[in-house]
Amino acid sequence: MDHEAPIWHDAFGIGWLDFNLSNVLMITVASLVVFILAAFSARNLKRKPRGMQNFFEWVIDFTKGIINSNMDWKTGKLFLPLGLTLLTYIFVSNMLGVATMVVIDHQLWWKSPTSDAGITLTLAILVVVLSHYYGIKLKGAKEYGREFFRPLPFLFPLKIIEEFANTLTLGLRLFGNIYAGEILLTLLAGLAVGGYESGFLQGIGGTLGAAIPMLAWQGFSTFIGAIQAFIFTMLTMVYISHKVSADH
Repeated sequence: MDHEAPIWHDAFGIGWLDFNLSNVLMITVASLVVFILAAFSARNLKRKPRGMQNFFEWVIDFTKGIINSNMDWKTGKLFLPLGLTLLTYIFVSNMLGVATMVVIDHQLWWKSPTSDAGITLTLAILVVVLSHYYGIKLKGAKEYGREFFRPLPFLFPLKIIEEFANTLTLGLRLFGNIYAGEILLTLLAGLAVGGYESGFLQGIGGTLGAAIPMLAWQGFSTFIGAIQAFIFTMLTMVYISHKVSADH
């Protein structure tokens, strides 16, 4: 892990503005992949879905199930596009660094964007902000404000702390799982190629010795990536449900 991020310092001549070009690239790639998959699935809709249309309809039904487990559908249908976007985008983002990582001049360009804490915390902040926005929109500012003082007014400071805790745990949970997976894949890849510095036979041995653990961990990372996308989407709906449902 001796590589570093490609940083564009003083972007656009603004002294305090820096861009992580790898993050910009991978966010763009993940967005394009999700858009292409969705467009391809909907380009030739049929009454009896097949192929990608069938798969994407299953994803939609799966997202509906997540929403229905947290709130009634009359309210929850408003959040279907959000849940579907989060589920697919986070899963694709998690997968980008599983198959390969690209390092150029000791700078990591290709990775999972969700292996960066800045990105996952930004997603978490957006979720929490949206939960407050829809709470105010559906309940009204006055009624929504009262919720912070129920059931007892002195609990207000704890509810404020809870909002910050929800943001941190939502973002850092996703980051920690994906980053740890990429660290181990990098170490296994280093084991596979590092032996060639000592000789060809040692290199072949290192490659064979690392191949099976790497394939096994890639399979496990795929499972973890899917679970983390589900957990992030589920918790998003839980937070929103707490803000918009009358029984919370």
